[in-house]
Amino acid sequence: MSLPQPPQPAKLIVGLLLNDRSLLPELAEGLRADFGAIDMVSPWFPFNYTEYYAPEMGQPLHRRMLVFEELIEQQALARIKLATNRIENRYARDGKRQVNLDPGYLLYERFVLATGKNYTHRIYIGEKIYADLTLIYQQGQYHALPWTYPDYASPEMRMFLLKVRQKYGADLSRYTAGLRIE
Repeated sequence: MSLPQPPQPAKLIVGLLLNDRSLLPELAEGLRADFGAIDMVSPWFPFNYTEYYAPEMGQPLHRRMLVFEELIEQQALARIKLATNRIENRYARDGKRQVNLDPGYLLYERFVLATGKNYTHRIYIGEKIYADLTLIYQQGQYHALPWTYPDYASPEMRMFLLKVRQKYGADLSRYTAGLRIE
């Protein structure tokens, strides 16, 4: 018999995909207002894996990851995705998004993204949102799965997420010691 255990708090990460990089400071401030202090920022990653977003968002596209200081409860992911959808809508012009926001969370063993789209490997988590198991951690690194988006499978992204994992370990130690990160 398995005994129910409380889930570990997770490290919130929001991926931004955009053409106009000058929007980042304003977007970061809005995300900070909703989710608290940002404690890590990835380098800019070129996004040249697909033309899917080009008609809506233009080209070239750039990816950047914002990592938040405060750990979240895993069940908050659906609510967070709805909040990032509202931010996307605020920045839309003529019905086209200027930014795509991908919220997710990182744990020692996995990286999960939120999406509104169902698929075979996605698990419904409420509020019309699904959790996408994007990467798994094994043998010292994050590994892509057959469905992992190419930008998240890139060596540069996985290397950045290893750095986030180290920070998560320190944050989790403080959290479990009762010193919640403020």
